[in-house]
Amino acid sequence: MTVLATALDTGGAAYAQRRAEMLAKLAEVEEAHGQALAGGGEKYLTRHRGRGKLPARERIELLLDPDTPFLELSPLAAWGSESPTYAVGAALVTGIGVVEGVECLITANDPTVRGGASNPWTLKKALRANEIAYANRLPVISLVESGGADLPSQKEIFIPGGALFKDLTRLSAAGIPTVAVVFGNSTAGGAYVPGMSDHVIMVKERAKVFLGGPPLVKMATGEESDDESLGGAEMHARTSGLADHLALDEPDALRQARRVVARLNRRKAHPDPAPAPPPKYDAEELLGIVPGDLKAPFDPGEVIARIVDGSDFDAFKPLYGTSLTCGWATLHGYPVGILANARGVLFSEESQKAAHFIQLANQRDIPLLFLHNTTGYMVGKEYEQGGIIKHGAMMINAVSNSKVPHLSVLMGASYGAGHYGMCGRAYDPRFLFSWPTAKSAVMGPQQLAGVLSIVARASAAAKGQPYDDEADAGLRAMVEQQIESESLPLFLSGRLYDDGVIDPRDTRTVLGLCLSAVHTAPVEGARGGFGIFRM
Repeated sequence: MTVLATALDTGGAAYAQRRAEMLAKLAEVEEAHGQALAGGGEKYLTRHRGRGKLPARERIELLLDPDTPFLELSPLAAWGSESPTYAVGAALVTGIGVVEGVECLITANDPTVRGGASNPWTLKKALRANEIAYANRLPVISLVESGGADLPSQKEIFIPGGALFKDLTRLSAAGIPTVAVVFGNSTAGGAYVPGMSDHVIMVKERAKVFLGGPPLVKMATGEESDDESLGGAEMHARTSGLADHLALDEPDALRQARRVVARLNRRKAHPDPAPAPPPKYDAEELLGIVPGDLKAPFDPGEVIARIVDGSDFDAFKPLYGTSLTCGWATLHGYPVGILANARGVLFSEESQKAAHFIQLANQRDIPLLFLHNTTGYMVGKEYEQGGIIKHGAMMINAVSNSKVPHLSVLMGASYGAGHYGMCGRAYDPRFLFSWPTAKSAVMGPQQLAGVLSIVARASAAAKGQPYDDEADAGLRAMVEQQIESESLPLFLSGRLYDDGVIDPRDTRTVLGLCLSAVHTAPVEGARGGFGIFRM
């Protein structure tokens, strides 16, 4: 075995400082998560319970197999949104959990937030959940209680929102089961969620499913109607046939949903591996590895040693392109190829090494894990003449056309084209998570502000105008502050540029759950088809 050694001094002052900084950042993340858990607030939660209804997360808990984990996705959607009406979490809970032994993608409207109405962030979050379900062939269970679109923001929802219904039909056409459990309102476009699901369960005297409610019907046709005769659960079970199962109450609806899943006859493409040995080192130590100043390097081997099985890692080209660590390991029994930034900058050697390694992983049908801490590809005359553009493009080409599942974790910096080469969001990783220490932008705040200053100074000189140094200092400070705030993980997670900000200590567990999910579908690499590599 090739067990990684550790040089981490857990008793040193530097470790203690890094750990304290990480814990402070984790407290900020926890506070943001608390806002998502609060939903619409105590007033609306009390009203909801007073109607004999369960909150969204309690519905999920009853649905899941006992003592199994739930990997919540995008919990901070809408964080930092300009509109105060868009609550953190976007009035929707999404995630992956086990129902009757089957890994499922679960979505649940939060009716304590504006009646579960969908705003633009709800839509983005739901579309991301469907994307994950489709890529990993996970059955979808929708726990529905929503008044439809948040009408004041309809201009941002109506046209792109049609993709939700398209997704449901594509999932079904691909043989991926869809189940809708309707607890309350499912109106207007929302009526198509049960309408386009394979299996539908409705709660008696609670579920209301109609394209147009009584007021709209009155306006459109002059017809007088009531909720129950127009779209009640019993009517849909006995008359329209939209409901396949009529539940007595919410627990009964969730019990019936479990029975539906039990009868799906689902089999994973890859059986679960045997239990694997844990890392040799304590996950608690992950708190003290990443420095607060991301310009300072850290050894990604210290992270790898604390997340892979037995801390066992076989390095690939360890003496070549040493700013990028590549190698093979297993994680919870699943084979993985790992690419981890060692000193931030990617040179030509690292780029070629990465392209080679990605091709090998595709030949072997092994998923890839990208651990980000990069300031991007190296710039300068020597490196441009040495071909950094074509070599960086080679790495990005390999990432773009790789067919094995990709997982990404942003540990530190993830700037510029390095974010792309390390499989950032635009390159369709199956899952992407951030640590609280992560930052991502086109470049670092100081560099970006400096570039703008140089350009402005050159423009003034070209026009023969004096340059205002005092105004320049103010502009630089403003730009640095803006870019810093927009590169932080809470901001990025709020815009769904990741699937969640995670505690570093949970990294192995989160990645294990993701690897289990991706192995529900076949894992097959590209055989050629990488396009032209400029040599």
